[in-house]
Amino acid sequence: MLINFVPKTEISAKENLQWLFILRNLMIGGESLFLLISIDVLNIQLHESALWLTILAIASFNLYTWMRLKTDIPVTEMEIFSQLVVDVLAIAALLYLTGGATNPFTWIFLLPVILTAIILPHAYTWYMVILTTTLYTALIPYHATLIEIEPHLMLSESADFMHSMQHNVQDTEFLNFHIFGMWFGFVCSAGLVAFFSVELSKTIKAGERTIADAREKSIQDSSLISLASLAASAAHDMGTPLGTMAIIVHELKDEKRPISTKEMQEKMQIMQDQIRRCKQALSVMSSSAGEIRADSGHLTVFTSYLDDVINQWRNQQPGMKINFIINPLAPLNSLILAEKTLTHALINILNNAAQVTLQKKGFDFSVTPCSIENFIGIQIRDYGPGIPKKLLQKLGNEPIKSDAGLGVGLFLSCSTIRRMGGSVEVTNAPTGGACINIILPVDSQPSDVPHA
Repeated sequence: MLINFVPKTEISAKENLQWLFILRNLMIGGESLFLLISIDVLNIQLHESALWLTILAIASFNLYTWMRLKTDIPVTEMEIFSQLVVDVLAIAALLYLTGGATNPFTWIFLLPVILTAIILPHAYTWYMVILTTTLYTALIPYHATLIEIEPHLMLSESADFMHSMQHNVQDTEFLNFHIFGMWFGFVCSAGLVAFFSVELSKTIKAGERTIADAREKSIQDSSLISLASLAASAAHDMGTPLGTMAIIVHELKDEKRPISTKEMQEKMQIMQDQIRRCKQALSVMSSSAGEIRADSGHLTVFTSYLDDVINQWRNQQPGMKINFIINPLAPLNSLILAEKTLTHALINILNNAAQVTLQKKGFDFSVTPCSIENFIGIQIRDYGPGIPKKLLQKLGNEPIKSDAGLGVGLFLSCSTIRRMGGSVEVTNAPTGGACINIILPVDSQPSDVPHA
């Protein structure tokens, strides 16, 4: 059975209280056995009545704890700490009656400190340290004396020889008692440390397994996001060819005049090219599924990667104007992880900007330095109607329905960028239109490859 060291729920707190109940039973049994051995076997004169009353009080309190465990009332951290405080006071009372700080079993004060550190927040641990230290210090001057086992003071030369021998025997008994106490304390301390270390190790391993499962699930989710991003990009890629083919089919259907063979061949050639583009978009998504990172993730110069992204986007929007604004202070020669999903995410955002912007006016594409080291900024600003305020906070953070068709595609693009360690912020420009502010991680290692 694993000990739940942190009582984050009612169940774990109750389990910790149950462990306190079990350990207190062991303490009561050990104290009773040791008291019987000390009095009946070792013939040590102790304050027997007071000790038995103290043990009876501890047993009565543990009976209350047992009854408490039978109820359904939630166990709180303060209640567990109060239980430990009662244990500390009981230990102090037992040590007071058995020699105080001279008792070799004062190490038992470490037990409630260890338990507090394991099952309660750190603040309670320091309170327990203060309490045990104060009581230990108080037991140095204040405690019940045990004349029968204390070492004697130096005798005068005129003392009786038999009296001297009697005190020598007392010295030996006290020494043996102290050595036994030290040995017993070491055995108990070693056992407790080993026990809690093993249980803590089991808990840590269980936590590591949970983290490993969560990491594996995260990798699976990342693969799904990558595939979804490719699907969204493929849908955008096929949008233009399908629209072109729809126009040609509509023209052929409504054409009333005879069509020449040459004109028919030209139209069929256009349709064939568009079909080829659709098949290429689907083949890219199919071949990349499940092995996106392995095949496409590689470091390349940022400017070269940006040129590749723009060229791929140009094939889809050949007539759209794009206004480049490059800040020379930006780390243009830095290296970036070129990944297919990131490329498709950027192309998807460019397509969104192109859909809401007039072809002649175009939209802005800015590259700027970032205040955070090893990052670079990209801003894509369109000149469309902007984004409604009710959608501004949701857009890019969750799939939404929008008349402009930006919801799912932009959400997948933003998820891809964030998955790679970047960030995306969607805002409206003061003079109209929407701004997509992107921050991407780059390698600060300079490259000797010149940028365009």
